[in-house]
Amino acid sequence: MSSYLLIVKSELPGAVAGFLSGDESGSWYLDGRLLLLITSVCIVFPLALLPKIGFLGYTSSLSFFFMVYFALVIMIKKWSIPCPLPPSSAIETLQVSNSTGDCKAKLFHLSKEERKVANMVPSSMSVHCPGLNNLEKKGHLLSPSKSRMRNVTVTGIGLSFVVYFMSALFGYLTFYDKVDSELLQGYSRYLPHDIVIMTVKVAILFAVLLTVPLIHFPARKAVLMVFFSHLPVSWICHILVTLTLNTIVVLFAMYVPDIKNVFGVVGSTTSTCLLFVYPGLFYLKLSREDFLSPQKLGACALVIFGICVGLLSLVLIILNWIDQ
Repeated sequence: MSSYLLIVKSELPGAVAGFLSGDESGSWYLDGRLLLLITSVCIVFPLALLPKIGFLGYTSSLSFFFMVYFALVIMIKKWSIPCPLPPSSAIETLQVSNSTGDCKAKLFHLSKEERKVANMVPSSMSVHCPGLNNLEKKGHLLSPSKSRMRNVTVTGIGLSFVVYFMSALFGYLTFYDKVDSELLQGYSRYLPHDIVIMTVKVAILFAVLLTVPLIHFPARKAVLMVFFSHLPVSWICHILVTLTLNTIVVLFAMYVPDIKNVFGVVGSTTSTCLLFVYPGLFYLKLSREDFLSPQKLGACALVIFGICVGLLSLVLIILNWIDQ
């Protein structure tokens, strides 16, 4: 949760400043910590207080539509930025492709900037992937069953993959080798006052912000089960645990300046295990089917894929540390 509140703290002031005319530096509404505190108190905490996850289905849908809006804008803006760019001083300062040779897509290309993106891939998947809170969702299905849960998971992961893949593909086809580690920064440099790009920034920040209460639910449930399972269910305990968890997360995001390396390591290990390795291992352990059955082979493939993603991300993080 802290990693995404950090995104809000660092990016929201720039998004607000984009709608302002003139130099407003030093104003209270451009203070990242203050904006983070206001959004947490007004949006995150009220949603996290809800006793059931059902209402967050609406906010989760809204967040997903924000991501679809982001992908559509990236696809449309592909034809708004020419390549090669016409020579001019303004474009030269952007350091975007300026030769015909740079406008050719490469199947494999790994630069130092692109390694930074790999640091956050597992963490991004763990937060934005709708399959993260599957156990929590199963408890709120009207008629929970294996087939319905499979449909929910496949649909959520499939839609997320399509949105992220199209965003990444058209973002790369816009800037090619000059693509920024943060995709929207390239558009902001080239189209600094484009109202559509500015609305996309705000939409993405809201999508990130609305994800935090969704992650809070399983965290609070785990705390209640481990430490307060012997106590009867009460609103006082519910509110205190919610308030404590949110306060720790917000303070962590407000006062820790840069913990992207920590989140990269945690994402490459813990998140890949939660998303891929552990589910596959649990299925192999609990299933009574033959080992060569399609289900068990799929579980084995899921475990191997998770290990490969975790190792690849960890290696890229270490290479990035060495380069620094």
